[in-house]
Amino acid sequence: MSNFGKTVHNRPAKVDDLLGSNLMSSLDKIDIVARKIFSGKIQGERKSKRRGSSVEFADYRQYSAGDDLRFIDWNVYARLDKLFMKIFLEEEELTLGIAIDSSASMDFGNPNKFDFARRLAMALGYTALSSHNKVTVFSFNSNGVQRLTGLRGRQRTREMGQWLLDSVASGGTSFADACKTISSSRVGRGVLVILSDLLDQEGVSQGLKYLVGGGWDIFVIQILAPEEISPIDAGLEGDLRLEDVETGEACDVTATALLVSNYKKRLEEHCDNLREQCVRIGIGSARVSTDINIEKLLIEFLRGRGLLR
Repeated sequence: MSNFGKTVHNRPAKVDDLLGSNLMSSLDKIDIVARKIFSGKIQGERKSKRRGSSVEFADYRQYSAGDDLRFIDWNVYARLDKLFMKIFLEEEELTLGIAIDSSASMDFGNPNKFDFARRLAMALGYTALSSHNKVTVFSFNSNGVQRLTGLRGRQRTREMGQWLLDSVASGGTSFADACKTISSSRVGRGVLVILSDLLDQEGVSQGLKYLVGGGWDIFVIQILAPEEISPIDAGLEGDLRLEDVETGEACDVTATALLVSNYKKRLEEHCDNLREQCVRIGIGSARVSTDINIEKLLIEFLRGRGLLR
């Protein structure tokens, strides 16, 4: 497809193309937020709402028979002649899952949707690794689900980046099947971020239900190209031959003002319906265009939506 005189954004060819040094310094100041409480297998740097025995004091409660005597505050006892227990905020590990739609429909747009998803995945993964949380990355299409698991620590950043670079967008979506596979994976519970154009209307609803049932705290980011959001503004007008990259089906259309208006109305209805589904089942969501600055998206937009802090 022609780019109609637009600047063509370079595709990432090496890990450094996915995450520049300026963005890295900004990401060091933020962290992933979990709205649900999860039990980690080892202590991490995340302060959990669960009460534990770490170093950060939280509150007092009265002693009950059987409590661990090591946590009695004897200074309080000396003053009040009553036994009180120190309680602490437990430091807890978080697992971040990032699931990237690698179907052929993602390999479209300027900037390209799949490239944008990989850059965003890299930024989110780096944020979690820098906070000593676990990271698992998934890619999915009709050929199945691929995964990279067990990442922990900033030193695994380049491994994650190379895995993302090696991923290829091809085939159909099979969103529901992919979500069912991901929901049953035993990689720990935590925050799962879905990066997809979510244009598979039939499978999205069922797929999201599978993920909720799997115990993840889910945030969906719908990624659309400027050409999909506003075709005429992107230079797509006149007589066009459109081809479905996943099925190979093609049709000839004339992009009149009325046709584009009807298309944009249908797209908004689809996106609104998706957002309403997410609200009903307790999933966070956002819709973004690939021409948005990723640093602005992370620092300003996703902070406001509660995914980052």
